[in-house]
Amino acid sequence: MEMWGLKKYKIQGKMNTQAAQEKCITRLLLYHTCVNLPLMVLAYPAFKWMGMTSKLPLPSWKVVTFQIISFFILEDFVFYWGHRLLHTKWLYQHVHCVHHEYATPFGLTSEYAHPAEIFFLGFATAVGPLVAGPHLFTLWLWMILRVLETVEAHCGYDFPWSLSKIFPLYGGADFHDYHHRLLYTKSGNYSSTFTYMDWIFGTDKGYRKLKSLKQGTEVSEEFLVRNLLETED
Repeated sequence: MEMWGLKKYKIQGKMNTQAAQEKCITRLLLYHTCVNLPLMVLAYPAFKWMGMTSKLPLPSWKVVTFQIISFFILEDFVFYWGHRLLHTKWLYQHVHCVHHEYATPFGLTSEYAHPAEIFFLGFATAVGPLVAGPHLFTLWLWMILRVLETVEAHCGYDFPWSLSKIFPLYGGADFHDYHHRLLYTKSGNYSSTFTYMDWIFGTDKGYRKLKSLKQGTEVSEEFLVRNLLETED
């Protein structure tokens, strides 16, 4: 995207080194082979037991739409509380700090995490399908949408056509990038796809304050973040 002249949409001015990107890719290949694949194999009997089917005909678009929306709502709730728990001191230092090694995230860092976190927060993604026992087609569609959402949230770019510009409650890259820039005790913005949980429990106050300060000023967001933290201290 930088080669295509899209750098102006990058949220942070910082860049990840090639070594840092290679480390992320290598670790992801290891995790997907040694953690994600065994989990999928082990989860299959549970999905079948809960009613998942691959038989024709395919479910109607109404059923698929209702289930996907329900999965997003349930995943948001479970993910929010699990993510807040990961930001407690012990769990952050021993588990979640791996994901936060990248203060300037890019798409692939969305799945860069401690194996325990992959299982812990992966449950938030799986809980909806486990309860509903959907058709395999619906499960595939849900997983595709969920992966696309988390990659977009970590991409580090805020485009004029980003979904957060269209849907007010959608978090997106700008919302989650703020979470990666701050210390674990002050980051807030714990939500997954939609931001209503942070709004309800007031864990997005720092982000909203930053946005209000940025309006009408040419000062960089990095400068405002530093000053905001100093003021809170």
